[in-house]
Amino acid sequence: MIHITLSDGSLREYDQPLSVYEFAASIGAGLAKAAVAGRVDGVLVDCRFMIEADARVSIVTPQEPDGLEILRRSCALMLAMSIRQLYPKAQLQTGAALGDGFFYEFTFKRPLDLFDLACIEARMKILAATNHSIRCRNPSSRSMLTETSAYLIGDFECVSVGPHVPATRVLQAFALDHISGTAPQRIYGTCWSCQQELEDWLAPPHVIIVNMDDRQADYAQSVTETLRRSGVRARADLRNEKVRHKIREHSQQVPYLVVIGEKEKTGGFVSVRSRTGEDFGRMAVEVVCDWLRSTGIAGT
Repeated sequence: MIHITLSDGSLREYDQPLSVYEFAASIGAGLAKAAVAGRVDGVLVDCRFMIEADARVSIVTPQEPDGLEILRRSCALMLAMSIRQLYPKAQLQTGAALGDGFFYEFTFKRPLDLFDLACIEARMKILAATNHSIRCRNPSSRSMLTETSAYLIGDFECVSVGPHVPATRVLQAFALDHISGTAPQRIYGTCWSCQQELEDWLAPPHVIIVNMDDRQADYAQSVTETLRRSGVRARADLRNEKVRHKIREHSQQVPYLVVIGEKEKTGGFVSVRSRTGEDFGRMAVEVVCDWLRSTGIAGT
């Protein structure tokens, strides 16, 4: 017998090995439909992972941070497949989840533009609607978060860090929003667990957080989430672009900009300026939340 302990401490017994998906289905059809991955003895694994011995298991859904990151990582795979289908000679390089979304980097004989971006997003929506399975060539690997594996979407193969969602039908609330660079180019997008969350994200933000480079990406995202919890519509621009370019692009669109470099990250604070160029100096994140609420922005 295989003994599986659930997150609430309850115990279930099974007379043969079963996949994470089968375990979720044994609890309820709704949970199986919502499952994007599993957590087996604390390790994130694909839904196809086979449970062959006693273990503590929980089901991961898009309503938790790990599940949302898995959605975004899988969207990057679907983006790569769309690029390959539309531009067979493109050289795919790397992709990942990033902040509120994902990106994929590639090279092509010509720079792609906004028209291409719309075509790629349309192809992604077709792939999501036709529900291709996403499967790992080695579904029994327990090191999916630290090692790259070969993943298949239909007959398209791509190397990626897992785990990934079981099928593209899960990926419904996404949008592509930027294409940058020349050689290589990067396409950036966002992905959420439902359409309402996507629409909320697409609403004009009160604050844009920009980082100097990739070293501050995690801190910038944590600042963004802190501002959101305080009622401020905040969005992080984590693109691999020069910070001056990002500031110039956003300065005409949002009331306030939050700039984060290594000094801000190390000190645990941020630099704030208005779209008119007024510099409010460095502040602790909690002070920024209180200050923005005092301006009446939160809740508008």
